[in-house]
Amino acid sequence: MTPAAPQFLNRRTPPHLVTLILMAALSAMTMNIFLPSLPAIAAWYGTSYGTAQLSVSLYLGLSGALQLVIGPLADRYGRRPVTLWACVVFLVATVGILLAPTIEVFLVFRMVQAAVATGMVLSRAIVRDMVPEAQAAAMIGWVTMGMSLVPMFAPAIGGWMDQMLGWQANFVLLLVLGGMVTLLLWADLGETSVRRPASLMDQVRSYPVLLKSWRFWGYAICASAGSGTFFSFLGGAPAVGTQVFGMSPAELGIWFASPGVGYMAGNYLSARLAMRLGIMRMVVYGTIVLTLPLLVMLALALAGWLTPVTFFGLIALVGIGNGMSLPSANTGLMSVRPDLIGSASGLGGALMIGGGAALSALAAAVMGPGNSPLPLIVLMVCSALVAVVASLVVMARSRQLGL
Repeated sequence: MTPAAPQFLNRRTPPHLVTLILMAALSAMTMNIFLPSLPAIAAWYGTSYGTAQLSVSLYLGLSGALQLVIGPLADRYGRRPVTLWACVVFLVATVGILLAPTIEVFLVFRMVQAAVATGMVLSRAIVRDMVPEAQAAAMIGWVTMGMSLVPMFAPAIGGWMDQMLGWQANFVLLLVLGGMVTLLLWADLGETSVRRPASLMDQVRSYPVLLKSWRFWGYAICASAGSGTFFSFLGGAPAVGTQVFGMSPAELGIWFASPGVGYMAGNYLSARLAMRLGIMRMVVYGTIVLTLPLLVMLALALAGWLTPVTFFGLIALVGIGNGMSLPSANTGLMSVRPDLIGSASGLGGALMIGGGAALSALAAAVMGPGNSPLPLIVLMVCSALVAVVASLVVMARSRQLGL
């Protein structure tokens, strides 16, 4: 049954595209707006920077774990109630952070804030509920293009607010924006899925069904390995910027916008081309686009010709490839079983974030003291090549089976 056409602020129709973008953007902003405030948070609680930084790793880890249950919950109880309750939990956790008397309490509430990852998972699932496969890849491209603006500017906003008003101002802003998004979702988010009679455990037991599907694994590996190039960059680029290029933190912060700019451009291409080319070709083309600049970067590094402009400029091209491939890869893994869209979105997201977190940690480890970017570049190249191979295997198998 085809859902009704979206009517803005009508709870009986699917949500407007802007609502989905804001729903996902809140999740992205919660992840990184407070990063410039980590030293101030450590000083406020009289703890080490490493302890304060647990607010990033613990949040990321719990986000990945939650995605395993968000999908089944949404398949069982519906997108609307799960999304709204997650927003309420997020708001309560944000108040808890502002009132936390110790770093331990702060970290607990910071982990609870990970409930906002529901917006990232279910925005994709809702799109897939609303429109056919190829159109879903295009629409997800628009959602992620709008969402990608947030990581580009949120840390700069957070740093300014910290300097002017203190680190708590970042979480006050999250509380205000979270409340506004919650009200918008309450007014505009109509239910897009049919509730399943199966229990939550029955939904969780659907994971083996997905994990036995070569198509699910193919798309999931494409998404995880492709985005792994970006997570590797996050883990190793600070060392490259400071140790290799001698950048100050302010300069590095400006250059860090390069993958976001490229990703937004790639999302635009995905939104324009996915329906014409189909999701499989978009995945293949996107993984090739993200791999080629990394191979050029490797050659420049081996020749000793790598500069900040070439390094971060080529990273922007990698972002374009990810922006082209990820919307279609996510659409593909959610299309394996139409009755398990939420579960597939959650499981795929968990694999992507879990793999990305591991690659980020590995990148930070391989970029120890030294003045060579080669370890990081080799890691990114390997991750990209895995994505290319996986996309080509899925295309070949799909053609064999006439899919």
